[in-house]
Amino acid sequence: MYLIGLTGGIASGKSTIAKRLKKRGAVHLDADRLAREVVEPGEPALERIRARFGDAVIAEDGSLNRPALGAIVFTDPAALADLNGIVHPAVQARTRALFAAAEAENPNAVVVYDVPLLVEAKLPYEFDAVVVAEAPAEVRIERMVRLRQMERAEAERRIGAQATDAERRAVATHLIDTGGTLLDTLATVDAFADTVPGLDTRA
Repeated sequence: MYLIGLTGGIASGKSTIAKRLKKRGAVHLDADRLAREVVEPGEPALERIRARFGDAVIAEDGSLNRPALGAIVFTDPAALADLNGIVHPAVQARTRALFAAAEAENPNAVVVYDVPLLVEAKLPYEFDAVVVAEAPAEVRIERMVRLRQMERAEAERRIGAQATDAERRAVATHLIDTGGTLLDTLATVDAFADTVPGLDTRA
């Protein structure tokens, strides 16, 4: 199995890169999606969250009440650490199971693990390549305002709360500039994909 870590700041174009690599034959795993799945009703992690934070963080339908939980953990570093201590191991266990399933199905599988917080989380995986999507902050802010209807101040705050471009470059084996046209980005992704054993040749 060939494991690619894909990261980048908010609105940096990770999804575009992931879709292109998937089209070339890669298996795409989204860390954010897995983090949502492990706290769905019936999952052990959700019961652990209930035991730690109380019934107030559980909605009437049995799902996680994210605003209620957020109101607790984002003003209490110890509570946030407790939450991460529940969720992160659950995500890692699910991730390793999916890695194993992909490799069992195809020993030469190429897996793209899309992790927005790859730098911040210091993940315990051995990546064969780390691809960083990068675009100027102003371009990313404009995308958030235009495509996500986000207030400019909020977009700036979110960018400021994440790792810096320099921190991401420090772990990158490949940088993909997504600040230009879509065709330019796809061409760069294809050039990278051409170096990965096991991916399909270009259409």
